[in-house]
Amino acid sequence: MNKCFKPEHTNIEWEYDQDIFQAWCDGKTGFPIVDAAMRQLRHCAWMHNRTRMVVSSFLTKDLMLDWRRGERHFMENLIDGDFASNHGGWGFGSSTGVDPQPYFRIFNPLRQSERFDPEGEYIRHWLPELRDVSGKAIHEPYARGAAAIAQKNGYPKPIVDHAESRNRALERFKSALKK
Repeated sequence: MNKCFKPEHTNIEWEYDQDIFQAWCDGKTGFPIVDAAMRQLRHCAWMHNRTRMVVSSFLTKDLMLDWRRGERHFMENLIDGDFASNHGGWGFGSSTGVDPQPYFRIFNPLRQSERFDPEGEYIRHWLPELRDVSGKAIHEPYARGAAAIAQKNGYPKPIVDHAESRNRALERFKSALKK
């Protein structure tokens, strides 16, 4: 409990920025699919498995925040919080568990959003500030011409650049596994 299954994963350099963690918890990361899922969690105490994987990958790979913080947040907030399932899910998503996804498999939140919510219905439901955004801009309003709507309605700009975050995560995992 509260440990990485494989000892070499204890060397991963995690971040512990409380403001960034709170933005993730509150659904204010600037990544619509992540924010919609986290707001659904807050409202319903539940979210679909696909979005659980998306927000897990985002927390641990894009934000490099310690997976145990996400695991605890889920256990405290999910109506179906089951220790074994939750721990296994976070171990998988963070690439630190018994049967982890390879550390280099990092979900791209934009691609996940376009693939699993192509029309943006899920996003519009949980993010009222983006309801007026049309077309594919719903998945990335600041980069696809809907910045004025998003900004006017108080939707935050992305807190990280996915490509940069991905590279940082790859370097940290590679470095940890060399030790």
